[in-house]
Amino acid sequence: MSRIGKKPVALPKGVTAEVKGQTIEVKGPKGTRSFTATDDVDLLVEEGTVTVKPRGASKRARQQWGMTRSMVENLTVGVSEGFKKELEIQGVGYRAAMQGKTLKLQLGYSHEVNFETPEGVTITSPKQTEIVVEGIDQQLVGQVAANIREWRRPEPYKGKGIRYKGEFVFRKEGKKK
Repeated sequence: MSRIGKKPVALPKGVTAEVKGQTIEVKGPKGTRSFTATDDVDLLVEEGTVTVKPRGASKRARQQWGMTRSMVENLTVGVSEGFKKELEIQGVGYRAAMQGKTLKLQLGYSHEVNFETPEGVTITSPKQTEIVVEGIDQQLVGQVAANIREWRRPEPYKGKGIRYKGEFVFRKEGKKK
């Protein structure tokens, strides 16, 4: 039995779910998201909850059961609250600024890095050393944050670079004479 799969997903106030075949569409105050489940599971909407049940006892059906339930929960959280990733920049002369829909990063390169904001995500820079990525799609928010971080990952000697807020960077000792 999947411990995750057997829990029903509660729909918060202002969120509605509709099942058409194997596709579930969730509407909320922040937008609309949909997910198509595999044929190994059944989706049921009843009295403000979404329940996922496996079809049969095959290994694949049990795998898809927990995964589908997690995906449905992520849809409901996304359309009601949204997802957010915070990045911080450390290093002398390293800074970020929003200019229209473009994030301008100065990361110690000979040129400025221009990062275009993809559709479905909002990027803000409240301070020169902070970047906030927000959206209703958890996968897209995480991928955009990872793409920004990839421009200058934190290095282990001085800790300079772009890191997730609260991320621990393992520090190394420098050369010894």
